[in-house]
Order: sequence, then C-alpha cells, then structure tokens
Amino acid sequence: MIKLEFETAIFLYLLFSIFGFLAIWLVFSKIKTPTEHSTQLESIWQCFICTYIYVDSKHKKLSVCPRCKSFNEREFKGGGH
Repeated sequence: MIKLEFETAIFLYLLFSIFGFLAIWLVFSKIKTPTEHSTQLESIWQCFICTYIYVDSKHKKLSVCPRCKSFNEREFKGGGH
C-alpha cells in the first residue's frame, strides 16, 4: 500500500478536482447549442412606410409593423413569384 501524508492527499484531491472541473467546463463550452431565436432572413422585415427593421417569424407573406402599424407585404426576389 502507498503511504501518503495527509497534506499530500488533500493536495492531490484538490488538484484532480480542479482539473476535472476544468475538463468538464471545456467540453461543455465547445458543444454550446445556438440560441432558439430565429435569425433567418425570412423573419426579418423592413417597413415600407417608416423603414423600421423588425423580426416577425409568424407571418410568411404579410406582416404588421410594430412601430407604425402599417401592413407590409413580402417581396419575393427572382424565380417569378
């Protein structure tokens, strides 16, 4: 059996604990998941009246500006839509 002094055992326990927490922190910081907020181009709108830029992910073709309450229609570029 290996004989350890009390101070050495405490030091080794703390050292391995700190390295263990550091390793877990590094692993979880590398596998962060992106936030749930939608930043897709389809959900970003610009009002034609007041030029306010806002996010509205609920509507596909028609949206209401939160600032001036005007209706905005989605412009489809290309493809003949």
